[in-house]
Amino acid sequence: MRSAKGFSLIELLIVVAIILIIAAIAIPNLLQAKIAANESSAAAGLHVLQTAEVAYNTAYPAVGFADGIAQLGGVAPCTPASTAACLVDNVLATAIPGSGGKSGYLYQATGNKGGGSTFNTGYVVGAAPIAFPSSGNRDFCSTSDVTLHAKMGTAGDLPVTTEVACVAFPVAP
Repeated sequence: MRSAKGFSLIELLIVVAIILIIAAIAIPNLLQAKIAANESSAAAGLHVLQTAEVAYNTAYPAVGFADGIAQLGGVAPCTPASTAACLVDNVLATAIPGSGGKSGYLYQATGNKGGGSTFNTGYVVGAAPIAFPSSGNRDFCSTSDVTLHAKMGTAGDLPVTTEVACVAFPVAP
């Protein structure tokens, strides 16, 4: 009698089917983990922008808070100035609408002049997913009150740039 060596075609097909079943279970969980990581990165990015806004306001009191996110960054090697303060990584500072973003999100920072002031007395920082819902599910924002707000996003959302729109979002858990 001849001894058979190796696997039969049926055995190989069964193994492939088992691998496909495991992949079908694992891939949705992997995608949800990536979305959660992107959202966490967006919230952390807004915290970085908040800290940079306060530092910018301290360093350039005649300007107040930065007019835009580009003023908070700067291309390396960076020399601090009111137009490029070198306070945030330039990847974050250039993750604006129309760019590739950062970790699945687009960011904006906007200075606000209040009460007829000649300098920015407040700011709004916002983040929105690049591709809802595959890169993120929620829009985030914060104002000079340093409270993180979040709401479910929709396709085509852009980062919030006004205080009124931001405070309309529920406070993030």
